[in-house]
Amino acid sequence: MSATLDGQTFRRILGHYPTGVCAVTSVGDAGPIGMIVGSFTSVSLDPPLVAFLPDRKSTTWPKVEATGRFCVNVLSERLRHVCSSLSSKADNKFEAVAHRPSPAGLPIIEGAVAWVECSIYAVHEAGDHFIAIGQVEALDVEHADQPLLFFKGGYGSFLAAALETGVPV
Repeated sequence: MSATLDGQTFRRILGHYPTGVCAVTSVGDAGPIGMIVGSFTSVSLDPPLVAFLPDRKSTTWPKVEATGRFCVNVLSERLRHVCSSLSSKADNKFEAVAHRPSPAGLPIIEGAVAWVECSIYAVHEAGDHFIAIGQVEALDVEHADQPLLFFKGGYGSFLAAALETGVPV
């Protein structure tokens, strides 16, 4: 990064853009695997592709990548505790995270707004992150709750009044 554009400034400015909070899950030889991301997006309708951007320093991403598949869980505003659990260095991150298997056996977090089950389509290098692209194999809406958002360094959600009227509050 240039001397005039340091990492803290970059993060502070981009923190003004809210992002959704998702848990990316999979299953390895030792059981469920999970990580939190704020970079989930749709990529293509034909074929159906989605992407997220794991940090190169992540110790969980290589485990997910090795399985060849993942499930993105769109977290609801009621699942803030999942962020702490899946971001921890604990051996059993899923001990306090209720989940059930997806059609392919990947963890779907109970209370998630929606889930998207994928096989890894491509992984690209991008600075200090990777761009992980998944081909969608199955997906569904679990609960029509408000999604959990990350904004200016904290967690929050939409105001229901703004969604119902379409007018910002």
